[in-house]
Amino acid sequence: MIVIIEKTKDLGGCIKVPPSKSYTHRAIVASALTKGESKILEPLYSDDTVATINSCKSFGVKIRENEKMLIVDGNCKLTAPNKPINCKFSATTIRFMTAFAGLVEGKTILTGEGSLLRRPIYPLIDALKMLGVNCESANGFPPVTIYGGGVVGGESSIVGDISSQFISALIFVCPLAKNDSLIKLKTPLESKPYVELTLEVVKMHGINVKVLGNHESYYIPSNQNYKPYTHKIFGDFSSASFLIAAAAITGSNVKFENLYPLFKSQPDIEIIDTLKRMGIKISCGENYVEVLGGELEGIEIDAKDTPDLVPIYTVLACYAKGETVIRNVKRLRIKESDRLNTISSELSKMGAKIKVLENSLIVKGGHKLRGVIINPHGDHRIAMACAVAALGAEGETVILNSNCVRKSYPNFFKDLISIGGKVKIKG
Repeated sequence: MIVIIEKTKDLGGCIKVPPSKSYTHRAIVASALTKGESKILEPLYSDDTVATINSCKSFGVKIRENEKMLIVDGNCKLTAPNKPINCKFSATTIRFMTAFAGLVEGKTILTGEGSLLRRPIYPLIDALKMLGVNCESANGFPPVTIYGGGVVGGESSIVGDISSQFISALIFVCPLAKNDSLIKLKTPLESKPYVELTLEVVKMHGINVKVLGNHESYYIPSNQNYKPYTHKIFGDFSSASFLIAAAAITGSNVKFENLYPLFKSQPDIEIIDTLKRMGIKISCGENYVEVLGGELEGIEIDAKDTPDLVPIYTVLACYAKGETVIRNVKRLRIKESDRLNTISSELSKMGAKIKVLENSLIVKGGHKLRGVIINPHGDHRIAMACAVAALGAEGETVILNSNCVRKSYPNFFKDLISIGGKVKIKG
């Protein structure tokens, strides 16, 4: 699919934000581990979450789907699949399912496609081995082979600065271990709010996890049982951040419904405070966020806990007055693409002035951008970020292979059109 975007001076209207991808993943996994029926109301259906649904089904979990609800019945006996599970491009899926497979008797092979095969999983493999799970990976990357039969428990250690998904994966399965577990972090935790979201979800299912210190260790009692729960999935600040930024860049008034700013469980709610610091006026209600305009000013941003916002932060910085410094970004090199290089190279083609350092980005704002041909490198967040950048660029911007947005926000371009974006979709 090719998308052509023209400069758009004014957006407007109201849009309902799609459900949270991070919460949907976690609700599916916790419900699959529950002996009983759980419901997930208004889940996100995207390439990534469908990969998690299908992976759970491969283990024998009964999941019924309709447009408004998932009904997950974990009463059945989990069985290892006869063929490898393809997690597609979803790192969340393969990491959560690697730990999940440790609970299942028999041999499970997990694999994926494209960039997923280049994303590290060795820290999780090593941690699971310490907990008594026999598993191995190809040179520390997928595919992964797990010889399940249960998690023994005990003491385990893992790094906290490669992916918080590793820690979340362990939190899901250790309550079902034969012995109590102690998970120690060897390095400070980054993306802490994502682990806190996992802790919140398992608590909803009656699971007890004790956080020691400032997320330095986790003590998890054994032989617990997940209890049924009905989840209501709220709007996704990660996905909404792109259209919120679009309103800010074009100086528009746009209202975003299905966002609950009083609930701080989503890490990327940080986009609101960041935009306020940059000079944008934002009004927040119980279930909405409204952008009211303003002029962007360069600031310093710490992205340690919000790596998914870095591409759109970079775009905002291009349209801000002065210099913006985005710190703690090195983990973006092992996402769907090397996001530090892809976002800087594609925006630089448009005329942006960006300097990439080892662990930070420096953006000189105020340079006029122009329309070019964008290669998102198969990365959904790069495609959406560059689409937003195109709204303020002179001429036409062409985004190739733009269907990669299905990974997290399948209706992104349609929603952009609905609020006034000058967008043409071909193919």
